[in-house]
Amino acid sequence: MTKDVIALTPKLPDTRTLLAGLFAGGPDLGLTSTRDGGVLQLCTRVGRPLVSVEAPLLIHIPGEAERLLGGDVSAPSPPYWWTEARASTAVPEAEPLAGSVCGRLTTLLGGTVWPRAAGTTGVVTIPQEQPAGDAQDVVAPSAPDVPSVDVLTESTAIVISDRPILAFTTWLSDVLRTTSATNRALHLVTPPQTRLTLPLRMALRGAPNRWVVQAPAGGYYDGLSGVPLAWQQGTFTPTSTTVADAFTRQTEPTPERQLTVTFRTSHAPTADLVLGRGLETAWRHLTGAAPVGWSTSEPVNLPWSPRQLTDLARDRSPAPTHLIAIGAPDHPSIATLRIARTKAGVAQDITLTLGYTSAAEVPLDAVESLAAALVDEHGLMTMLTTLRAARADLTLTPRLEAPPIPVSFTLGTRDVNAIGLTHARRPPVALRPRQLGTPAHPALHYILGDGTDADAWTALQHLTTHLKAAPGAG
Repeated sequence: MTKDVIALTPKLPDTRTLLAGLFAGGPDLGLTSTRDGGVLQLCTRVGRPLVSVEAPLLIHIPGEAERLLGGDVSAPSPPYWWTEARASTAVPEAEPLAGSVCGRLTTLLGGTVWPRAAGTTGVVTIPQEQPAGDAQDVVAPSAPDVPSVDVLTESTAIVISDRPILAFTTWLSDVLRTTSATNRALHLVTPPQTRLTLPLRMALRGAPNRWVVQAPAGGYYDGLSGVPLAWQQGTFTPTSTTVADAFTRQTEPTPERQLTVTFRTSHAPTADLVLGRGLETAWRHLTGAAPVGWSTSEPVNLPWSPRQLTDLARDRSPAPTHLIAIGAPDHPSIATLRIARTKAGVAQDITLTLGYTSAAEVPLDAVESLAAALVDEHGLMTMLTTLRAARADLTLTPRLEAPPIPVSFTLGTRDVNAIGLTHARRPPVALRPRQLGTPAHPALHYILGDGTDADAWTALQHLTTHLKAAPGAG
């Protein structure tokens, strides 16, 4: 059963409207808010969290509701307001309460509720006494150092969700940040039909965080590695070095492709520096258009603006800034951007992924000109381009998928100068790089293949080993 309910309304849920929605549980429920006022929380008399209501988010980006909620959602035309209510799994009445909160919002403001069947306007009766749960394993989800989650132990925060697509929402971003600060792991528990967005997949990268999938035949496995898991001593731990059968289940080969361009740029920290322009250049080269939106989490809600994201990065400096950008819905494309101050200046680490329904649509012939533009205009340091057989909608399934295969590697002018042009242009493999940039400040572009031969990984390894062995490569 769905535990998250969302109201999509053409008008802002103001204070009076929100109160009308929150009274779906009657006047006896407690109401609290986070320190920054970003989340309202309905609780029982004894303080047990029932429903958390996020601050309404104004969505300017077309197609975001369909991307994250599915094609059957009927979102208003942008701009519209996205108000998310998350029900606790510990109390059976919490989910219908979340549905009634959102149903009342749309009754007053127009719009729609997702899932459609969840929206009601009735009062939900909450029993006065609730079971305390297993005190040996579970800490109260309302612990002050961690946002409300489904299960909280000394080592792990558990979030249970059966949304068809699980995204890197503001709430999940907050959970991930606070669990890390309290030396806990974040484990997302989902059914096997749930898919992750690429920003959430990247946020979960590395231990101790996990995507825990309920196997159809029983038990659990890691949705990223396939390793079988079991609940032991307050966390999910591997039980074998093999992979679960559900993870390696055979599927028909897909004609769909994902092209990923990962690159780093560096600029001097001048007063007139505008960030995000290298990412926009990459988007225009590969799609013919700029990104349509950006945000710090999903759903992506702000119209694309390099100047606004630059202002945010300046406000957060010297701490790094993590951002998401999205393309038009008719051409699946999404990017993550990390901005950080370094000794050399301001570095931007960008991963841009684009989806295609077939290999014939992938614009491999545009990659070299993109590399040249990034070298000439945006301080490119390195760029790796890969191609893989995977879903064109850019979501990740909890099954074994084809690995990416390198297409090309670009070395920027600074590293070519440090390594030496003669050494860099003569690797011990059958690669003859194309020279980019200017004769005085050359860069090198190595073509590794067309994304169909896995031996390109070996060629890339030999190339990087050769480049690192140069006298000035340190």
